[in-house]
Amino acid sequence: MILAYSLFIIMIGCSTNAGEEAEFPPSMNAVAEVNGTDYQMEKGNEQWVRRKGLETETMTTDHASPNQMADHLKPIMMKPDQKVRIKIEDQPVIKVYLWNETGKEKEIKLEDHQITVPSSKGSYIYEVLAEWPNGKVSYTFSAEVQ
Repeated sequence: MILAYSLFIIMIGCSTNAGEEAEFPPSMNAVAEVNGTDYQMEKGNEQWVRRKGLETETMTTDHASPNQMADHLKPIMMKPDQKVRIKIEDQPVIKVYLWNETGKEKEIKLEDHQITVPSSKGSYIYEVLAEWPNGKVSYTFSAEVQ
C-alpha cells in the first residue's frame, strides 16, 4: 500500500512539472472583436520571464514589425468610426498604437478595452502591446475602413 501511494505521489509530481514546462512561454489568446465577430490578432515580438528554483528563465522572440506583418494579414472590413474591442486572455495592461509605412505613428486612446477606427476611408495597421507581470507580447491587426 505504501509503495503504491509513493508511486502515485511521484507520478503526480512528474505530471505537474511536465504541465509547468508546457506552459512556458504561455500562449495568450488575443482577438479584435468587431460587431460580435472575433478576429485573431497576429502575434509578434514577445518576452517572458519566470523563476525556476533559484534561477530566472527568460524567453524573447524577435519578429517582423507590425507594418511588415500587415502585408500578409487579411484586413478587417469596417465602417468609419466603428469600435473594435480588444480581448486578451488574463487581463493584461494594454496599449494600442497606429502604424504608418515608416513606423509607429501614435498611441490610440483605449476606453473600456475599445478603440475607434478613423472616419476616413483607408487601410490602418494597429499594434496592441499587452503586458502581464511576467511578460509582454505585441499583437497586430489591420483594418480597412470603407
